[in-house]
Amino acid sequence: MKRAVVAGHICIDITPKFPEDKRVPLQKLLQPGKLITAGDAEVSAGGCVANTGRAMRILGADTVMLAKAGQDVFGRILGSIIGDDPESVRIIRTDEAGSSYTVVLAVPGNDRVFIHNSGANDVFCAADIPEDLLEDCTLFHFGYPPLMAKMYQDEGRELEEVFAKAKRFGAVTSLDMAEVDPHSPAGRADWDAILKRTLPLVDLFVPSIGEVCYMLDREKRAFLDEQAAGGDLTDAADLDRDIRPLARKCLSYGAKAVLIKCGAAGMYLAAAGEEAFRGLEEKTGISAARWAGRDLFEDSYVPDRVLSGTGAGDTSIAAFLTAFMDGADPEDCLHLAAAAGACCVAGYDSLGELVPMEQLKARIAAGWEKQRSRFH
Repeated sequence: MKRAVVAGHICIDITPKFPEDKRVPLQKLLQPGKLITAGDAEVSAGGCVANTGRAMRILGADTVMLAKAGQDVFGRILGSIIGDDPESVRIIRTDEAGSSYTVVLAVPGNDRVFIHNSGANDVFCAADIPEDLLEDCTLFHFGYPPLMAKMYQDEGRELEEVFAKAKRFGAVTSLDMAEVDPHSPAGRADWDAILKRTLPLVDLFVPSIGEVCYMLDREKRAFLDEQAAGGDLTDAADLDRDIRPLARKCLSYGAKAVLIKCGAAGMYLAAAGEEAFRGLEEKTGISAARWAGRDLFEDSYVPDRVLSGTGAGDTSIAAFLTAFMDGADPEDCLHLAAAAGACCVAGYDSLGELVPMEQLKARIAAGWEKQRSRFH
């Protein structure tokens, strides 16, 4: 049976609930000395490992999750949420740092704001990945190196070793990113150099438009932020001017396929030539010919409701990777990724509304309505 390993960043997400009618600009809501009344808090496991790993399990993929946490109350909460079965969950306990947490402010009518502490993620390294996990691994997915200090220090040499290790065992590899705080050490890292070093070892690169734009073209990122005027950066992005050139640059660095998440609008896929996919056919069952050179934008599906976008990118990627690992064509991978994302935003946490893969396929086949984006 095919098996995935999802490794990297994990944290506790604390998400206060705000009434739907509290649609005020965030800058007016968050004022010094002001008391803000909220509802109950949703406390869940977040980060790539908890979101993408558990989503892949819900979708039907045999998945092992690997992460690092501290010897503290948040670490114990993480264990109680994601489980402690060594066949599916491996949390490395460390005294070097506390467990990571994020306060998620998802105020209706505003993009999310994250207050984050990286904690034990900062000391995760390639040596933490047990070789027995990689011996029969079909797909190795790693997430959020901008929130893991060892991964971006020294021009990403540790991140390169993570993927070199996975490749030595023949795994299909994928890499997800996270938003970068420009005023942090991660914000000062040379991400162009890091990606040049790492992407030759990455088969599937799956960042958001904001993430990859910051890493490869900071002037363009500043321009898009200015044009968005505090709103969703995707609203200011252009497919030909901004998104395609970034994807092609990533392909030129060595990635075989680049999936750029574009928020509520959908996602864009660009793929390398047929020869790049030849080595993945036997492992996954995909058709190299049907993946070669594809250039596709996938619009989002209309969600039942929108409560929070937390984890929507992670669950989308989970569906994309699960379908890819099962040998699906690019169109089907994109349909399922968009469907998983639409499920996610209907709940406060990333997984509460997600359904198994067969149910996603059934709803798509039944004519699930699409949101027609301006990218078409």
